[in-house]
Amino acid sequence: MSTPYPFTAIVGQDDLRLGLLLNAVSPAVGGVLVRGEKGTAKSTAVRALAALMPEVSVVPGCRFSCDPASPDPACPDGPHADAAGVPRPARTVELPVGASEDRLVGALDIERALSEGVKAFEPGLLADAHRGILYVDEVNLLHDHLVDLLLDAAAMGASYVEREGVSVRHAARFLLVGTMNPEEGELRPQLLDRFGLTVEVSASRDTDERVEVVRRRLAYDDDPEGFAARWAEEEGALRERIAAARALLPRVVLGDGVLRQIAATCAAFEVDGMRADIVMARTATALAAWAGREEVTADDVRQAALLALPHRRRRNPFDAPGLDEDKLDQTLDEAGGDRGQDDDDPDPGPDGGGDGGGGGG
Repeated sequence: MSTPYPFTAIVGQDDLRLGLLLNAVSPAVGGVLVRGEKGTAKSTAVRALAALMPEVSVVPGCRFSCDPASPDPACPDGPHADAAGVPRPARTVELPVGASEDRLVGALDIERALSEGVKAFEPGLLADAHRGILYVDEVNLLHDHLVDLLLDAAAMGASYVEREGVSVRHAARFLLVGTMNPEEGELRPQLLDRFGLTVEVSASRDTDERVEVVRRRLAYDDDPEGFAARWAEEEGALRERIAAARALLPRVVLGDGVLRQIAATCAAFEVDGMRADIVMARTATALAAWAGREEVTADDVRQAALLALPHRRRRNPFDAPGLDEDKLDQTLDEAGGDRGQDDDDPDPGPDGGGDGGGGGG
C-alpha cells in the first residue's frame, strides 16, 4: 500500500482542510463538496484525511463493518453474537464515475432469493464506506440517478436495495466528499443542497507558496516514506485534536441567541427550506468543538455561513461565487452578534497553528 501524502503537509487551502476536518469531527455536518480547477490538492487532501480518522472496531467477518458495541440489527450478515471487535483503520472508498447502480448499492441474487428463500446479497461501495470516507471525484459527471441514491444513503445513514419484491437494508454512515471542476458542468441545485458544506479551491497566486508546493511534492515523490516520517509529529497532533474535538462535541452548547443568528442569516440570503439552518447549526457546533470551546459564538456562526450557504443561496447565473461578507456581518450584528468578544483564544487554523501546513498535489 502506497504512503499517502500527509494532510498537514498541504500548503494553504485552509477552507478545504477546515471543511474536511469539521466533517471528521462531526459527520452529521453532511459532507463537503469541493469545487475547483484541477491540480489544487482536492484529491490529495481527501486521501490524506483517512490517516487522521480514528480506528474503528468491527465485528470479525462482518462485510458491513458493524460496531461490536452496537451492531446493526438489520445487518445482512447478522445477527452478531457478542464478540470482541477487531480494530482496523478507517477506509477511503472511491466511487468511479462509470460505476453501475449495483456496484454502488450492492446486488441481490434474485434467483436464490426466490428459489431458496435466501437473501444472497453482495455488498456495494456504500457498505464498504460504512464508518469511513466515501470519495466521489468529478461528482458532477456522475449519473443523476446514482447521485440521488448516494445522497439518500448519506442523509438516512442506511442503504436499501429492492429487487422483485425482495429487499435488503444495511447501515451506511460515512463522511461524504465530492469534488468537481465547474468548467465541466454543474450539479442540479437540488443535489447541491444535499451536501452539507461547499468549498471553492484555486491555485495560489503567491510565488513563495507555489514554490513550497513544488518543493514538498518533489520531496514526497522522491521518498514517500521519509517525507511522511518528517510530518509524523504534526500528523499525530492533528489526529489527537480530532479525537479531542469529537469527545467535546456532545457538551457544546448552542444557545438561543446563536440559533436566532443562524435563522436570520439563512433568511437574509433567501435559502430554500430548512436544511441550511440545520447544517449551519451543526457546523457552528463542530467549529466550537474544534476550537476547544463548550459554547458556540457569533464567529462560529459566521464561519459556518461561509461554508454552508454559498451553494444554497439564490443567485443569478453570472453572480460571483461565495457570500457578500458585508451583508453577512450586518445580518449577524442586527441579530445580536458580538463577534470577536466571546472567544479570547481564537482558533489558530485548520492544523492548529504554524504557517498553514504544507504542499499540494
